[in-house]
Amino acid sequence: MSIIFSQGSGVADSVFGKSQAPIKAMIESGVEAFQQFSAVDKVFSMDTTKNYAEKYTSETSLGDFADVGENGAYPKISMREGYSKVIEPTTWKSSFEITQEMVEDAKVGKVRSRANIFTTSYNRTREKFAASLIAGGLGTSVKFGGKSYSTAGADGVALFSTAHPSITKKSLTQSNRFKGAFSTDTLDAVQEKMQMFTDDDGNLLNVAPDTIIIPNVGSLKRAVLAAVGSDLDPNSANNALNFQCGLWNVIVWPYLPSTLGGKPYFLMMDSQFKDNYECLPWLDRVPLSVRSDIDPNTDANVIKGRARFGAGFNNWRCIAVCGEGVEGTSLTA
Repeated sequence: MSIIFSQGSGVADSVFGKSQAPIKAMIESGVEAFQQFSAVDKVFSMDTTKNYAEKYTSETSLGDFADVGENGAYPKISMREGYSKVIEPTTWKSSFEITQEMVEDAKVGKVRSRANIFTTSYNRTREKFAASLIAGGLGTSVKFGGKSYSTAGADGVALFSTAHPSITKKSLTQSNRFKGAFSTDTLDAVQEKMQMFTDDDGNLLNVAPDTIIIPNVGSLKRAVLAAVGSDLDPNSANNALNFQCGLWNVIVWPYLPSTLGGKPYFLMMDSQFKDNYECLPWLDRVPLSVRSDIDPNTDANVIKGRARFGAGFNNWRCIAVCGEGVEGTSLTA
């Protein structure tokens, strides 16, 4: 993407001041300020690298101790590497140009608003890319900006699947994809399903979901906040205790699609498990770098921004999706 402000455009009569330094400083400050409101670091496992790519993997359990009796031999129990995922950051660029005539005549006062447009574009791209990957987790790939990106987990199936395989027990499959309209009963059921997630060897894990992620849909926001924000059961006439109160952090992410399968949906996540096991890695290789050049052919001032980042899915167990329009495991079966 390239933005050109020219003297004859009539929409940028005082874009650029006489110094290039303020532009770069304001662009970098804008990125830092925007990060306070980003949902990317709340949903993904943020990581950095100095390599062209990083491999994320796990190890299976060691197994249980055995009663060998008096003077018994030590049993030999082996571990093995679990499924793995390689995340390779890609290069993202943008720029805008200002003609030399405007550099000579314009005022510094308009710099901030124009620089904010540039930084908003960068951060909007990150948010939209992240949300596209999550929403695309119902399949194994998603299109963004004309390119295809993997939304499969390390196990080779979609992030949200009814049949996640085990690397050690071929008969063991698990689901983090559920069908059902949001209600307190659905909330209870999805929470229970996640708390019963096991590792590849069938050992019960300590998955404790604490985050609900929803799109910006008014009716869904009201339903979710009513279910988790009251210390009394909103569906009970006799004021039964609502044990869900105080357990949840609710994230409203406006970059998510409003519906899946034409119906509302919600995501449930264990934020601590997500970070501890690097389940949804977001890999920053090069932060946004901004420089300013003069085009020798036109004398235009060119402001360029470049970054390298990538994201993908490693361990599905930190997150689940549920919706009335989602083709998934029934919660009432």
